[in-house]
Amino acid sequence: QVIKVYSEDDTSRALEVPSDITARDVCQLLILKNHYVDDHSWTLFEQLTHTGLGRAIEDHELVIEVQSNWVMEEETKLYFRKNYAKYEFFKNPLSFFPDHMISFPSETNAALSHSGILQMFLSSSTYPEIHGYLHAKEQGKKSWKKLYFLLRRSGLYFSTKGTSKEPRHLQFFCEFSNSDMYMSLTGKKISGAPTNYGFCFKPNKSGGTRDLKQLCADDEQSRTCWMTAIRLLKYGMQLYQNYMQPYQGRSGCSPLNITPMRSISENSLVAMDFSGQRSRIIENPTEALSVAVEEGLAWRRRGCLRLNSHGSPIAMSNMAIHRSQSWFHHKISREEAQRLILQHGLVDGVFLVRDSQSNPKTFVLSLSHGLKIKHFQIVPLEDDGKLFYTLDDGHTRFTDLIQLVEFYQLNKGVLPCKLKHYCARIAL
Repeated sequence: QVIKVYSEDDTSRALEVPSDITARDVCQLLILKNHYVDDHSWTLFEQLTHTGLGRAIEDHELVIEVQSNWVMEEETKLYFRKNYAKYEFFKNPLSFFPDHMISFPSETNAALSHSGILQMFLSSSTYPEIHGYLHAKEQGKKSWKKLYFLLRRSGLYFSTKGTSKEPRHLQFFCEFSNSDMYMSLTGKKISGAPTNYGFCFKPNKSGGTRDLKQLCADDEQSRTCWMTAIRLLKYGMQLYQNYMQPYQGRSGCSPLNITPMRSISENSLVAMDFSGQRSRIIENPTEALSVAVEEGLAWRRRGCLRLNSHGSPIAMSNMAIHRSQSWFHHKISREEAQRLILQHGLVDGVFLVRDSQSNPKTFVLSLSHGLKIKHFQIVPLEDDGKLFYTLDDGHTRFTDLIQLVEFYQLNKGVLPCKLKHYCARIAL
């Protein structure tokens, strides 16, 4: 079987794969072919172009089976990208399941720990109830209706009478074994939804958009809670196994059998001095730090030099050296920046830097924190004939954007959190 996989910059790669290959195996294959570092966040993403829907394919899903559910009238693509939020709920369940949206069986101790909540989700006998208001698109109509929904092991229900949970007032909405859950990537644009936090269920082998069961939440925290709980309900322990055993897969694709291109462990790195005739290990940490700083400055000076038409080096302005950085996105809009960050996962510290659309001389740092995307203006300052960049009205100044990003990767400063994961437009 041949599959075609795209990257963010719309370059693509055709892969010949066996029919039983999983999404994780495809990711491992692309990691090896492109010499990327595997940090277990690489994901295969299914995107429906016309309807503006997308979903991260679970690591254990069979890719050929996923493709067999595609319909002719919908242009569907597979994307290879990072998804930092893939298993974040195992690490930080507190932010995924707010108290006002979750209730437990009466026999359960009310003061259940959050690790206990996950155990309940993964258990076959008990299941916490998720409840709250959602907007639902009425079948065959353009209108949306706000209803009180409940998620139980048997499926998703809504109440026909306010917030009543009595069986006679509950109406079945959807079950998940024969359908896949997608997130709306276009907000209100295509579906006419009342908010930007849409998601839907698409039956396998469906006839297209008319069979979609569309919902939208009032905020990102609510949408994240519903979608995470439904993933756990549908896949249960399989998700936990995916999280705990990142290399479980085909032996031919397993990186355990292959010498890594680069070491991920910082513990295996040592400071070296190559200035003399023989190289030596630097054991004094103060000396190692000063050598590193000097090396960094030398690299920056080299990066700022370009050859002119006669072959002589000419200095390049600090304005341009950020253009080669993976985190810099040239002239993208605020909406596109938000979509990129959303697709990479709303984990604290996911970021990118872009040109400002409102002021051509400034830049914008777009950053995910607390399940929200915030935008910070990077302002250029001129002082004594020199140009600086600042996020805090000149209190902290940087000679270029690389220096600014490196500083905020190590220090929170005026930001709500440090810069951790950048959104990159990789090429395949």
